[in-house]
Amino acid sequence: MSLTLEFSGPVWYWKGPAPHHFVTVPAEQAQDIRAAARFVTYGWGMIPVTVRVGETVWKTSLFPKDGLYLLPVKLAVRTAEQIEEGDEVTVQLEVG
Repeated sequence: MSLTLEFSGPVWYWKGPAPHHFVTVPAEQAQDIRAAARFVTYGWGMIPVTVRVGETVWKTSLFPKDGLYLLPVKLAVRTAEQIEEGDEVTVQLEVG
């Protein structure tokens, strides 16, 4: 099963034990992902995805959080696309 979505959101920084930058998947798209999740999840609710932001494409996994999903945005992507904390980004996401 494959599901392709597009959304925009701000990049934010989590300062926890393993600090990282994320974009939160909006509620409408999270609902679509939840419907597909049982076909693609590999444990702990993690959802494998292929992502495009600008010209950069990478594979990662969405983290479930409070009924939504968090998309990690690694340093190499932020550097390549000149993304800073607080920047609004448009994300193309393929689930599965």
